[in-house]
Amino acid sequence: MATVQEKLADSLQELQKLQQGNSHTIIRSSDLSRIHIVRLVENGFLQEVMKGWYISSRPDSTPGDSTSWYTSYWQFIAEYSKARFNDDWCLSPDQSLSLYSGNRTVPAQTIIRSPKGSNNIIRLLHNTSLLDIKTSIANPVYKEAQFGLNLYSLADALIESSPDSFRLDSITARTCLSLVPDVSDILRNLIDKGQTTKAGRLAGAFRNIGNTAFADEIINTMKSLGYDIREEDPFTDETNIAFTRAASPYVVRLKLMWSAMREVVIANFPQSINVNTDIDACMKQIDEQYKLDAYNSLSIEGYQVTNDLIEKVRSGNWEPESVATDMEQKNAMAARGYWQAFQAVKESIVKIMNGETAGEVVDNDHRAWYRELFAPSVVARILKATDLAGYRTQQVYIRGSLHTPLNTEALRDAMPVLFDLLKNEPEASVRAVLGHFFFVYIHPYMDGNGRIARFLMNTQLISGGYDWTIVPVERRAEYMASLEKASVHGDIKDFTLFIASLIPTALEKGNIK
Repeated sequence: MATVQEKLADSLQELQKLQQGNSHTIIRSSDLSRIHIVRLVENGFLQEVMKGWYISSRPDSTPGDSTSWYTSYWQFIAEYSKARFNDDWCLSPDQSLSLYSGNRTVPAQTIIRSPKGSNNIIRLLHNTSLLDIKTSIANPVYKEAQFGLNLYSLADALIESSPDSFRLDSITARTCLSLVPDVSDILRNLIDKGQTTKAGRLAGAFRNIGNTAFADEIINTMKSLGYDIREEDPFTDETNIAFTRAASPYVVRLKLMWSAMREVVIANFPQSINVNTDIDACMKQIDEQYKLDAYNSLSIEGYQVTNDLIEKVRSGNWEPESVATDMEQKNAMAARGYWQAFQAVKESIVKIMNGETAGEVVDNDHRAWYRELFAPSVVARILKATDLAGYRTQQVYIRGSLHTPLNTEALRDAMPVLFDLLKNEPEASVRAVLGHFFFVYIHPYMDGNGRIARFLMNTQLISGGYDWTIVPVERRAEYMASLEKASVHGDIKDFTLFIASLIPTALEKGNIK
């Protein structure tokens, strides 16, 4: 007679078959027998999204952990919509633009357009929902490659997006405008439908980002065909970014975010009146802070059933809790790696204090910090040496965050942009705050991003005369919430104020605004 462990192992084998080649498979009730589904749900390997639909989950997740849902979200939307509407559906124009701009943040509500819609709201996990509107869809529909989402074409999405979208999410709108290679598709659609108001709005939008050629072509072409067109700038703010035809939306998005956020940092961060000139004294102060400075990374990968896990369950050796000796070894390796990385960061600070450009130094040295951080784990054979070669080659997720870090191709476009921004930024406070934020926003490594980001922050703070600054573990929730707000809503103020509150001179002088 099969044991409980053997039965669970059998169910895991069936789940593994569905997961082959896809680490975040969406499971339908028709994919597995009822007994397998019940067994897997009870043991935490599946989580019910709605009746008949499940997602893979981690058995060691804490109650209320949203990570499995957020990592599976867009694939669920695609597969559910296809199952219900076949191919007669697409996302709204505004949400299509968001995805074109490189924003993979999970929204509170996704809007699906379909002739088969029912105008109902479907409640999903963790306060998310789906609204399916009975209406016409994009023609033609553009099939997004990563998740299989149906979108408006870029041209149609710009035309059909709401007027408020330019004001409420100017970064997305400007990024998408910069992606337009030629205005012909937009013009053709405007003329076919006689959309003079939308033509005037898009002409004003293109002129706002400095693309006067596209703006003039829209205006002149429409007028030559007898249309009464009045140009209107839909943006309520200006930007100083010089726009060119963008090969990657992430490049434009990061530059726009930096430009918008730097003014907030400057307005809310205390100025330093100090100049660090005594290298020995600075190094002594930094060394005194060492023991308090370690902080664990919170990045996480998606969960997938493995043969090893199946055999552990079958043999009765499966223990959801971590084995104490394994954790002790990992903790020892992390402590040693942090010490080695800390020494490498101090060497970088000496270079900065000797006159080298702060942004240039971190560009050249951050890879060495990362290698030192995990070198002991390679020696102990916890990691392979190849794991420390370059940036990550897989998608990574942040536990409990709506924000999805950049995909592997995008991060290779984004990292040079980040360091260019650091090198060209004159304000140390901006380099420190935005350098930290952008590093974890991009998340270039599978692990260690938070630690490297705080090293980066402190090199830039010291370059501006500030002291080495520690993020205290007891304020972890506030720290993470402020990063989440910046990542999801583009609001950097809370994170700026949080870091500013940790600056000793700021507290003493009462300069925090």
